[in-house]
Amino acid sequence: MGSERVACRPRSVSNITLTRRQNALALFQEFAEKALAAGAAPKGLEQAFAATLQISPSMWSQIKASRPIGDKLARQIEAACGRPAGWLDAVRKPALPSAAETAFLELALAAWRATNSAGRKALREQLKTIAASEHRGPAVSDLQS
Repeated sequence: MGSERVACRPRSVSNITLTRRQNALALFQEFAEKALAAGAAPKGLEQAFAATLQISPSMWSQIKASRPIGDKLARQIEAACGRPAGWLDAVRKPALPSAAETAFLELALAAWRATNSAGRKALREQLKTIAASEHRGPAVSDLQS
């Protein structure tokens, strides 16, 4: 038996999978912004959105992470959100930042400009930690202070 080498390539995600996920996330952002503007509490928005889509909160969580959205589910999401069939499949330009995102960016820029290189490094590391975290609560370092 000769030794055979098998090339291993990372599994690529199809364009339609990424497009559908990005559009579904845009629908959630729109849903959340409307709910918050109407006075809804942030807690429970994910579950409420899942209920709107007529899927379980667990499935919504999987979709956000990596689960592909098949054709049947894509049409279900579109119908639940009042979008025409095929809406999730269309590539869109990224949305402009919301008012809250703009306010955050302005605050981050002010903090960046107001500090020295050590402060900038600390800001960068904190943001990396938050971005890499699945848990959106306070960072462990914040709890130890």
